[in-house]
Formats: sequence, structure tokens, C-alpha cells
Amino acid sequence: MGEAVKITVVGSGYVGLVAAACFAEMGHDVICVDNDESKVRLLNDGGIPIFEDHLPILLKKHLNSRLRVTGDLHSAVEQSDAIFIAVGTPQGSSGAADLSYVEAVVSQIARCVNGYKVLVEKSTVPVYTNEWITQCMLRNRIPRKNFDVVSNPEFLREGTAVIDFLHPDRIVVGANSQRSERLLRQIYETLTSGRYYAKGDSLPGPLSAEKPATLLATSAQSAELIKHASNAFLAMKISFINAVANLAESVNGDVEEIAAGMGLDSRIGAKFLRAGLGYGGSCFPKDVAAFSWVAQQQGIDFHILEEVRKINARQQDVFFNKVRSALWTLRGKKVAALGLSFKGGTDDVRESPAIDIVKRLLDGGCTVSVYDPVAMDRAKAVLPPSRDLHYTAGPYTAAEGADALLILTDWAEFAQLDLSRLKGTMRFPIIVDGRNLYKPGHMFEHGFSYLSIGRPAVDRIPVSTERRLALGVPNVTTAFSRPESLQPLGDAGSPTS
Repeated sequence: MGEAVKITVVGSGYVGLVAAACFAEMGHDVICVDNDESKVRLLNDGGIPIFEDHLPILLKKHLNSRLRVTGDLHSAVEQSDAIFIAVGTPQGSSGAADLSYVEAVVSQIARCVNGYKVLVEKSTVPVYTNEWITQCMLRNRIPRKNFDVVSNPEFLREGTAVIDFLHPDRIVVGANSQRSERLLRQIYETLTSGRYYAKGDSLPGPLSAEKPATLLATSAQSAELIKHASNAFLAMKISFINAVANLAESVNGDVEEIAAGMGLDSRIGAKFLRAGLGYGGSCFPKDVAAFSWVAQQQGIDFHILEEVRKINARQQDVFFNKVRSALWTLRGKKVAALGLSFKGGTDDVRESPAIDIVKRLLDGGCTVSVYDPVAMDRAKAVLPPSRDLHYTAGPYTAAEGADALLILTDWAEFAQLDLSRLKGTMRFPIIVDGRNLYKPGHMFEHGFSYLSIGRPAVDRIPVSTERRLALGVPNVTTAFSRPESLQPLGDAGSPTS
């Protein structure tokens, strides 16, 4: 145990590049392979194709020593004992994961096998993918004794992926042979023994030499199900608290107080009980759909997953109705939108609720000025700049002359805005906060009309009951109708993941 393992990671996306850098940090000899020559050149020139905290440090530390980046899969496989497959598994039209990239990589790997290899599923894949990979290897005439297939799902959050990898809640190894399980245990030994955390230059996190990482060994099928079940459950928590938020708002309750009360129950926990625009990104939407498809194929009624998806989709309707209630009409209005990535800490705009809201505003006839700390370049690929869509240099520039400002992504800097400066910049002091970054009373004191998710709105000009009901917007509170809700509740909190 403790010896370096020769590893190939196929794919240099959010999962593959983080895994390759972290394996090198753990002391292994790693080759990261990608068939995109421009990505390979960028990485070898010191560039980074994704935004991820700590990743630049690890790449600078290990590139061209423990970590190499190449397009030569054949050579990499020949030199490696374990090959981690971290390629895309996009959602197909039926909801099933598209495994064509996985199949293509496995077929290429089969042509390079020169001895015993362990193929490791690092991509998120449906149950029984391990058996299909096995069949693919056998069809390519690789003797069964020359390979094993292991499921080692990732549980990484974009924005904190490096720390999540090196300080994991758990390491799941789904192996159907003792030989392959031993190799995976060897790969992760520096984390499970605590040796990594005892190093003077290890990245700090929740684990330590006294409290090392936990490895759970299961069958390959169970490991594949663990990944999908975990993501579906977290998505369910998000949809649940959003449904509660809409109920709370309709009766002048406060979802933040409700979530705090629920989260204190150790059986529930506080994480993922943050009301907002709903989940997005490359994982939850795809994994909920794929898990539902797997259940259908097995004849299992997993109807709750469809409700999770519907609630998530409706949440953007709820938010957009708030915007309409604040502006009355959209055509000709100037709106500032803060945030484009699906959450703070990442430049990923895939399935981003923020992108959907900006598109709706443009369709409604608004002029929109947007700002995001790191995601604007990626956003321009799906939302090109135009006469009505302007990318700006900062939040205050975006807010200049705006009829309303929308907070769409929970970047920490958006929770620390200079409210006096912001108010002086805007045409009307109206904020619609889709991430609950501020306290209603605090915003009222600074002279803002403020609408958020699952909490009473504060407005110096109340919305009529008829208009509120027509738009499906809950009660708007004034300084006279519920004074206790307008008292300062402390400084704006930092957003959670």
C-alpha cells in the first residue's frame, strides 16, 4: 500500500481534469488524455479550460512532472495500470444517458491493451454500464483475465471540486473482483490512511490525519446506483424546499426560518435546503432524467422524480412572475441581471436558470445588461451580445439606469454590494433576488423595493390584491402591514453551494 500507481484519465472536462490533477497531488503518475488538440495545447501552455478553485495551483505544481497531458491514448493506456473514463454522458431525447462517447473510448482502449488493465467508470453512467463495457472489451477480443471494470463515481460540486476530491464525504468503489478492488484501494490509500493530510503542503479541508477519508466497497451495480440515487435525492431536497417556499410566501411565512428549523433536525440536515431559482448545471437535470429512465426500464414506478423535475421547472415561472409584478410591463424596460452560471463558484452555464430568465426577458422586449464574475465568455456562446443584450464590466455598470436588478446566481460578491451606491445608480430601486442573498428588512431600510423567494416582499408602493392574484404573486408587505418582518435581520449572508 502507498506505492504510486500509473493512471490514465480520459477526458479533460470538469471531472477528468480535476481527477487527473488530484491523483497527481496524491502522488500518482498521471496521464490526462483528450482528443481535442486545442485543449491539449492550452493545458500544456499553462492555460486552463475551466474555472475551478485550487485547480490552477495543482496544475502548476504537477504539470510535466507527475501529470502529463496528451492526445495519444494508445501510449497512455500501454503505460498505465488503471484507466479512468471521464467523458461526457449527455442526456438523450428519451431521458437516457447517451453512452456513445463511453463506448467509443472503450473500443479505443481495447486496441491498446498490453496486459492487465482496470477500466474505471468515472463518468456518471446508469446501472449495468459496467457489464456493457465488459461486453465491449470481449467483443474486441480482449481476454477476460486481462481486464476488470470498476465503478468509482465522483461526488464533486463545481466550484469546490478539488477540495471535494481530496476531502471526500466518501469514496465509493464498485468492484466485482478482489484484484481490481485492491488496485483502487491502493490508489486512494494516501487519503484513507490520512497520509495526505499529514503532509505540510496538503490542501486544507474537513478531513485530517486523525479523521481520514472513508472508502466504501460495493458491487459495481450498487456503485452505479449510488451516484444516481444521491444526485436525485439532493435534487429532491431542492425541489422540496422550493415548494415549501411558495407555500410559505402565500401565507406571509419565511422559508429561511423554516429551512433553519428543518435543518436543525439531524435526520434532515441543512444542506440543499436553500430556496431559489431551482437546480441547474450538467449533473442534476441529466441525472434525475437518467435515473427515472432506468427505473422505467426496470418496470419501477418512480413518479416522484417526475414531480421533482416539474417543481424545478415551475420555479423559474414563479420567479419570472415576480419580475413582471415588479415592472408591470416588460417591453421597453431596462433590466440588470447579475449572474449567468448555474451557481456561484463556476463558469458552467449548462442548464443555468439564469440563462433561461435572461432569454425570457429578451423575448418580453426588455433591454438586459448582464454581469457574471467568470461565466460571461461561456454565456456568449448561447446568448450572443446584441442591441438588447449587453455584457458589462461589473454589477454597478450593469445597474446603471436600470428599472430593476435581478440576482440570478449566488456569487458571494453579489451578497456584499454597496447598496447606497447601487441605489444611486439605478433608475428605480427595485431588486428581485432569486437567491435570497439579502434580508428583506435590511433592503427596506436602504430604500429598496425587494422581492425574494419564499419570504414576504417589501415595497413602498404595495401591489393591489387584484393584480397580485392575476400574476400569481404572494402578498407584498409594507412598513405598515407587518412591521416585525421589516426589522433588520443582520448582514447579508454568504450563499451556500
